[in-house]
Amino acid sequence: MPSEFLDHGGTRYAVQFTYAVPDDAWYVELSEAVPAPASRADIPDVLTHLPGPALLLAVVPDEDPTREPTICVSTVGHRDIPFEVMRWYMEKVAEEVDRCRTALVENRRSDT
Repeated sequence: MPSEFLDHGGTRYAVQFTYAVPDDAWYVELSEAVPAPASRADIPDVLTHLPGPALLLAVVPDEDPTREPTICVSTVGHRDIPFEVMRWYMEKVAEEVDRCRTALVENRRSDT
């Protein structure tokens, strides 16, 4: 599960990419990063932060070109997301949509 991090306004945010087999789609989650457990501190090159509970979830289908990507908003409490963080997240989602669409086109070409 690759993750990317952004520090903004004293808060570290995380974008995490996971594949959901039942949905045939990539999930791109935005969360506030949380500190990694202290028990991991002695591990070389370990991340100091991990993704926390998702604030937003983009579902990017990669098998069916007729399915449109969607964004789900967490319903757990009110949370403001700064514009720059939202823009960064949406750039990551757009990159994933482009990657999946390109792969679909390439797969179709190789099937013919």
